[in-house]
Amino acid sequence: MKKKIRILIVDDSALVRKILSENFSNDPELEVIGTAGDPYQARDILVLEKPDVVTLDVDMPRMDGITFLKRYMQVIPTPTIIVSSLTDHNKRLTMDALEAGAVDIVPKPNSGLIDSLPLMMAELVRKIKMAATVNVSRIKRDPIIHSNVAMHSLNGFKNFIIAIGSSTGGTEALARILPVFPATCPGIVIVQHMPAEYTASLAERLNRLSQMTVNEAKNGDRVIPGHILIAPGGMQHMKVHRYAGQHRIKLVDGDPVSSHRPSVDVLFQSVAETGCKNVVAVLMTGMGKDGAAGLLEIRKAGGRTFVQDEKTSVVWGMPKVAWQLNAAEAMVALDNIPGTIIKAVKQAMEN
Repeated sequence: MKKKIRILIVDDSALVRKILSENFSNDPELEVIGTAGDPYQARDILVLEKPDVVTLDVDMPRMDGITFLKRYMQVIPTPTIIVSSLTDHNKRLTMDALEAGAVDIVPKPNSGLIDSLPLMMAELVRKIKMAATVNVSRIKRDPIIHSNVAMHSLNGFKNFIIAIGSSTGGTEALARILPVFPATCPGIVIVQHMPAEYTASLAERLNRLSQMTVNEAKNGDRVIPGHILIAPGGMQHMKVHRYAGQHRIKLVDGDPVSSHRPSVDVLFQSVAETGCKNVVAVLMTGMGKDGAAGLLEIRKAGGRTFVQDEKTSVVWGMPKVAWQLNAAEAMVALDNIPGTIIKAVKQAMEN
């Protein structure tokens, strides 16, 4: 018999703890081994029971969830999913939680709890099952090492596209590599799987860290050197299209592709369809297969393509599928991705 995933629920709301416990109990693969109303109660359960996954609220009395997360990640590293309401304060805390080692986010609905609950619970259960497979020791929090290759001047590379796709573990992977790119780097477009309400916060955080300017993408934005555009989470896909000799962002409606919206596959396929040969694309850490087919299309169209290696991926799902499809020319460790991209850019421009 398959071993159940043992869950610790940490939330100051008794109602939320009850709702989560009852819903988890309905899944034969899950087992709630404890609930706690604050981090002090949770600490004792964590030490005694050693759960497989923790669901954690960020805004709690006595000790906030971020402080608690940082403390237990040092001594009992445990895959953690943030389950938090969508206040601006909590969004900032949630970004801090991802930086501290949380693997994913599920927002609590602000209204319409009865109608929204089934979708929220389905997403949370899916992410718990994914989190149970994560090796949290791969979520690096040591200082970023800047690459000498990546710091070379890149002036004049205007008609170039760098495309990146990532999912679970991707927020910290992006925070690790994007600061390495110089301000003159060709334009970068990114799909990172996140709930709709968090991609703007992610862009703000990455903008503070980076030499390039980072924004959540808007319809019609130009892909230009020195700028990084992150697809808005939620209801639309992001494409790159060529218009009047320029590469521009197009946000389009559509069903989820590879179970995601925005989808890395949609972005990558649109990049391949621009006809631009000056493309470098990388598929990074994440569960599932989104981006693998699109990466293959870019390679077939003459672009340079890479995947993050297994050792440095929090979840080696998307890169693995792409590698199996022969969609990438090489596997690259996370810290080497900026240098690999810039080297490929220089080689492409010299040919």
